Order: sequence, then C-alpha cells, then structure tokens
Amino acid sequence: MVLALVIQQDMELDQLDVKTGFLHGELDEEIHMMQPEGFIEEGTNDKVCLLKKSLYGLKQSPRQWYKRFDTFIVGIGFTRSEYDNCVYSKVALDGAVTYLLLYVDDMLIAFICKANIEEVKVLLEREFEMKNLGVASKILGMQITRDRVQGVLCVDQRSYVAKVLKTLNMDQSKAVLTPMAQHFKFSHQHSPQTKEEATYMKKVPYANAVGSIMYLMICPRPNLAYAMSLVSRYMGKSRKVHWEALKWIFRYRKGMCKAELLYAKHESSMDDVVGFVDSNYVGCLDTKRLLIGYMFKFCCNTVSWKGNLQHVVSLSINEAEFIALAEAIKEAVWMKGMAMSVHTKVKDAKVYYDSQSGIHLAKNQTYHERTKHIDVKLHFVREVIANGEVVVAKIHTEDNPMGTLIKALPRPKFKHCVQIMKVERA
Repeated sequence: MVLALVIQQDMELDQLDVKTGFLHGELDEEIHMMQPEGFIEEGTNDKVCLLKKSLYGLKQSPRQWYKRFDTFIVGIGFTRSEYDNCVYSKVALDGAVTYLLLYVDDMLIAFICKANIEEVKVLLEREFEMKNLGVASKILGMQITRDRVQGVLCVDQRSYVAKVLKTLNMDQSKAVLTPMAQHFKFSHQHSPQTKEEATYMKKVPYANAVGSIMYLMICPRPNLAYAMSLVSRYMGKSRKVHWEALKWIFRYRKGMCKAELLYAKHESSMDDVVGFVDSNYVGCLDTKRLLIGYMFKFCCNTVSWKGNLQHVVSLSINEAEFIALAEAIKEAVWMKGMAMSVHTKVKDAKVYYDSQSGIHLAKNQTYHERTKHIDVKLHFVREVIANGEVVVAKIHTEDNPMGTLIKALPRPKFKHCVQIMKVERA
C-alpha cells in the first residue's frame, strides 16, 4: 500500500538499517547468564553475569527492541497505525505526510519534503547506530526498480529466482507459460505406493522447494497462489507426481524470470480500495473444502492477495460464495482502515464478485432452509454493507481475474488475469 502511495504521490523512498538492533532493547526482567567462554576471570568461576540490556538469543529480544523503537519514534511525533503496529506516519506543518515502515531492523521511509526526512534521520542516528542506505533498491529479497520519467515502480525477485533454479539444477530446464497445468489433479490416494518411490522422495528437497515458492508468492507473484496452495497440501506424503507439479511451477518461473509486479501512477480513482473475489466449491478432492481467492488494489495497483482452502466444508454453492465474499469483505474493511490510519482519505471500498446469488444473499435479509445453517459470524457482511463501509458489485466472470487464484487455467485466460493483476514482463 505504501509503494502504491509512493508512486501515486511521487514520493521519495529511502532505506535505513539499524546496526545490531536487538542490543538496543531494555530488559523488564532480571536475567542472569553464565559467563561467556574466554571471559571468565580467575577465581570467579562460580559467578554469573547480570544482564543490563538484551542480547541476541534471548526470547524477549525482538519484543524489547520493538518497544524501545516504538517509544522513541512515537516520542518524536510519529503516529502508530492501529491496523499494523510496524507502520508509522507523521504529518508536517505543511500537510506533507511521512511514512516509516519497520521490519525487525530494516526500515523504509517514504517522504515528499527532504528537509523533514533529514531531521528524522538525524534523530534516529542520535538514538541508534544506523546505516543510511539511500534510495531503496532491495529489501527482504525484493528488488525495487523505479522509473521517475514514466512514473512506474517495479518489484521483482530475479536474483532470488535464478539462485533457486540453480540450486535445484533447473536453470537449463524448458520454460512453460502457466504456473499449473490443468491435468494436475491430486488427492491423498496418490501417496507413495512402493518403497522405491518413498526412498526416492526422501532424497527430493520437496519442503525446501515449496518454501521457495511460498516466498515468491507472498512478495511479488500473486498468480502463484493456487499452485502454492495445491503443492503444499502434500508435504507429508508427497509422490513423484507432486514433485513433477512442483517442477512445473519452477519451469514457469524460469520462463517468467524477468516478470515483475508493476506499480503505476493513475489520474482517476487514486484512493479507492477495489477488490475481486471468487470461490471453488470443492477446492480439495480429499476434504471437499472450499477454496477461495481474492485480490485487492489500492490506487489502482495490486497490493493484497490470497488463495487458500477454508477450514469449513460448505454444504451448497450458495454458501461457498457467501463465505468467499465474507473473507474478501474482512480484507476490504482492514485495508480501508489501514489507509485511513496513515492519513489517507479513502473515497470508497468496493468488492467485485461474479456470483449474483452471493451478492443478493449478502445484501438481503433472506432467511430460509437453504441458508439457516450458515455460521452466524458470516452475517457481519450484511451489517458492513448496510453501514456503507464496503460496496459489493457484480462483475462479469470474464473480467474477474480471481480464476488464477482458485484453479488451473488455460493459457489465454491465465494471460488475461495476469494483465489485470499488472504482473508484466520486464
């Protein structure tokens, strides 16, 4: 969301790093530790050390470091977001807003006025030992590329993808154009059938490969959500067919190695929160659970997505559609509140769905035998819609990009969905 604001308002984006951040924490408890090896004074072998500050390795070190940083940053005029405690904002006298994002000891600062940010940097350097990394170019494994002339910002993981492909000896593999082929349909009946196959799968880095895909999906690759959900269900009893599907995903990543999540400046609807949602009634062949997918845009740029199995089994298609809509509306409410907590005025929050029955059920106080078994918690949707917090609207199935988050698609439909998500080739 901050990256979308940066490109929309033409803000600067700098990166800072705190040296040995955990050592700045103040301890609330009395903690003793054994004397470190090589520092034991003669005649004091029976003594222990009393810690005055936190150290790396203590369970409470991350928490104590955050409390120290939070106290300081709030003390110099920043406001902590109620929706994400690691997001801070500050409004200057001229109305310019500065955003500060903290991830452990890494920081991103978005600002317009250079004088305001220089003051903040000086205060931070006085309090903590800092490294000023200048313009943000890479954070948490994501590369940030910006073109000020064209007004675009791109997020990608090219170097990470190349490294993973080389580790798995797939850097020379043949590329494919979709993350999951339609012929891959799995169930737990596909568990290893022979001892030879079980022995083979023990030598395969299945879990590591799935983790690599998860990291790609969470950062800049929303179109990997369905493939990630599918292969991760068989971590315990994976078979050769599952490994083949996993390699298919990496072959897709090889073909799209230069793809990136694109953020561009738009003149209209700059402050709207717009979401798309869809559901797959029987997303899992084993548990028959519902698979939902949603994606949200802020300032017309993709900022949030999800595609996973739910913990409940829906008893009808109508119920499945209602559950999916409820999950999307919860995200819409959070995003709207998040934007407002950092001094951004949100004009509207809309959720588009291609299910007419789900929309009618959400808007109307309908109660009959087909819907009375739906869990009470899902009915908060009606209250949110009635209060005008979120607007639910119909969208044609062909224009809904959420198919790629809930099922394998043919190449033309998949390409159309990717274009709506703004995942473009470099």
